[in-house]
Amino acid sequence: MGREIGSTQYTRSERTHYRRELRRNLDLFETFLDTAEFRTEGTIGVELEMNLAVESGAGDPMSPALLADEVIPAIDDPDFVHELGRFNVEANLPVTHPRGSGLRDLEQQLHERIEKADATARRHGARVVPVGHLPTLTSEMFEDDSWRSPGARYEALENTVMEARGEEIHLRISGEGRGLDVEFDSIGPEAACTSMQLHLQVSPEQFADVWNAAQAIAGPQAALGANSPFLFGRRLWHENRIPAFTQALDTRPPEYATQGVRPRVWFGERWITSMFDLFEENVRLFPALIPESRTMAEEPLLAESASPRLHELMLHNGTVWRWNRPIYDPGEDMPHLRLENRLLPAGPSAIDMAANAAFLYGILESLVKERRPLWSRMSFEQAAEHFELCARWGLEARITWPRLGKVRVADLLVEHLIPQAMQGLRDLGTDEDVIERYTSVLLGRARSGRNGARWQIDTVTSLELRGASRQDALARMTAMYIEGVHSGRPVHEWPMPARGQADA
Repeated sequence: MGREIGSTQYTRSERTHYRRELRRNLDLFETFLDTAEFRTEGTIGVELEMNLAVESGAGDPMSPALLADEVIPAIDDPDFVHELGRFNVEANLPVTHPRGSGLRDLEQQLHERIEKADATARRHGARVVPVGHLPTLTSEMFEDDSWRSPGARYEALENTVMEARGEEIHLRISGEGRGLDVEFDSIGPEAACTSMQLHLQVSPEQFADVWNAAQAIAGPQAALGANSPFLFGRRLWHENRIPAFTQALDTRPPEYATQGVRPRVWFGERWITSMFDLFEENVRLFPALIPESRTMAEEPLLAESASPRLHELMLHNGTVWRWNRPIYDPGEDMPHLRLENRLLPAGPSAIDMAANAAFLYGILESLVKERRPLWSRMSFEQAAEHFELCARWGLEARITWPRLGKVRVADLLVEHLIPQAMQGLRDLGTDEDVIERYTSVLLGRARSGRNGARWQIDTVTSLELRGASRQDALARMTAMYIEGVHSGRPVHEWPMPARGQADA
């Protein structure tokens, strides 16, 4: 869904034509996957989605700032693009490699992009906030279309999701009090979910193992990086993006869900033996949301590399939101395949995000080399259960792990997974000082139990105990969060409110 499209409405004949072309794409991809030569350099890349919050001028302080139409052109950098919401900004980082100082360079690039976007936003009375959910977001903002960014693809996405569902989007998430139970006549809540997406270039032969490893480790990864505990003023899961994103793009009426129809935002249901398994499932299980054919898009059949563009298959793949998504890229001179890891929230700070990347790339490298793979010792159902438990409870979750039994996920990370991930980085050729830097961050976070979610929860609780209302506490916490982002320190070292701070 990253590409622009030419229409927001489609005829029956266009849908029929798209379905035929989609099947042809799938058949061609199967042959191409088996016979073509792919680039396999193991490079990495990052997409970072951020929020805009009001600093001054119109609107309540730290409330969403619908200023992307002004801020993005003013940044004047093609690496910054629109996302679904007009309070969102996306930054794309240069491709790098985890070996050597690559991860430290990634941290510097994250820092520079946050600073650049924030400096521009401040000239428009706003601040940039890299966080999974902007804490001050309210459901009332989605009562009209002013929240949505311009572009046919966003309008078409909303039209097709709402048409397929046939009724309002219903968000129901457990949490404090009665939790959240609210309905929306749009997919606006999807725009509330901002992420850091990590890419890894993978060979066709190794893709299944890498994807299986990423799925098996998804729970602990989500717990370690959780940073989205507040949504529409309610304290809910530690990583609310997981249920919120799933429900905001759910095209199924309740009856279809009861019948076992799969959701468009999907963990999956089995380990795979080939990348092709995922694309085949996408075509077999999910109807087209944006049935725009290659000829409608006026896209050439082949890329400059003479690789097939597979327009229909790639567009369809972009409308099935797997937490670990397969990517085929025809490239300019040679095609390549990527794993797109989508389950982490944005933020908190650049060093935190680089440490999260270091953990993922290191643990994948280690897991795929194990003599007896982790996913052969864990059922897929267990992996899915771990993912939900860790999204709900963060570092406080307890899960059942092979050879260890029931274990607190923070202890699992400290004693096993973080050291294993850092050894994986050594195997990749990462510089030792870089490994030491991110080992300190990850272990400090896991030992203290203070990831971004825990810091937000503790800060709001502290402010409320000092007399602040929930709305005021969330606004004050968001302002403190921004200070933490620019401090350059990892979140577990961020200060808590000083005594009397909420009484000002």
